[in-house]
Amino acid sequence: MSFLRRFFPTEGSAAHAHDTSGAGSVAELEMVRAIIARIDDLPPDRARFVACAAYVIARAASADMHVSEEASRYMEQALVKQTGLDPAEAALVVETAKLQALATGGTDDYLVTREFRAVSTTEQRLDILRACFAVAAINGSIDAAASFTVDEIALELDLEPPALAKLRGEFADRFSAVQEMKGEPTPPADPA
Repeated sequence: MSFLRRFFPTEGSAAHAHDTSGAGSVAELEMVRAIIARIDDLPPDRARFVACAAYVIARAASADMHVSEEASRYMEQALVKQTGLDPAEAALVVETAKLQALATGGTDDYLVTREFRAVSTTEQRLDILRACFAVAAINGSIDAAASFTVDEIALELDLEPPALAKLRGEFADRFSAVQEMKGEPTPPADPA
């Protein structure tokens, strides 16, 4: 039996090898399944963590409906650092997560981010949110769409306001609104 069938049994499946209580909606499962398929040989809990983390970072990277090559490379490095994947695994997971994040959205974003909250520690959530800020600022500036998306992610991760404020402070000079107030040129948008 493949990892996916054991971890996310299909509807009507007689045997459930793993407890899926609290696993979420069908949409959430489909989103995470697509990413987990790339990392089928990992232990189930680790695969779920990796899949959700990758999706959350990809969600921030795709706030403007485009993910640059530089953002993709950063995401791969972040996954290697945060999850212990090897670079080849990280590249596969990032590609899948980007496609999922660009193709879906809305409620699915919330559901996968909520699932990440359930499978991570506060420190891991802060690390992934830091990666979200960094990938949003990859071209030198965090625009309004990316700022809104990262703020949504922070709320869905249920982080304490002081921790979020401290983290936002690390990137204060990268927000396009702050750059404009200081009269600094805002980097041009990455061409699609």
